[in-house]
Amino acid sequence: MKGKARCRMHGGASRSGATAGNRNAFKHGLYTQEMIAHRKLVNEVLRQGRRALIDYGDE
Repeated sequence: MKGKARCRMHGGASRSGATAGNRNAFKHGLYTQEMIAHRKLVNEVLRQGRRALIDYGDE
């Protein structure tokens, strides 16, 4: 809220929150670039396998 120290809806101080560069999101590494690339690779291999099975069934 403009001119107030606290939000009237939520009670939090204005401009409060996580600091810039918050590292808490890296606890498990699920969203690191390496893990995202790994999941994309696994999904692509699965897609190719499904396509191969579908093509095999059409023969």
